[in-house]
Amino acid sequence: MAETRGGRPISASQRPTGGDKTIATKKQYFRRKKLCRFCTEKIDDINYKDVRLLNSFISERGKITPRRITGVCAPHQRRLSEAIKQARNIALIPFATAL
Repeated sequence: MAETRGGRPISASQRPTGGDKTIATKKQYFRRKKLCRFCTEKIDDINYKDVRLLNSFISERGKITPRRITGVCAPHQRRLSEAIKQARNIALIPFATAL
């Protein structure tokens, strides 16, 4: 007879499968902590005219890449975004790519 919970039969999706054991034996991957590129290379000023540097922090669609992906620290991310916005305003970097 099927297992019941509160007088109703339990569907197959609600039955315990023993999947907890498989999670414990699964290999864990070690992800290295991302370090701030500007702190490690001791770059103090982020210049809006340095287009090659700024382009490495912009996606191909023209968006500023977030900190969690680039690994840049918060103070440098703020300076970086200001430099990118300045470069966009004087047309060194496009606001968006043409489709």
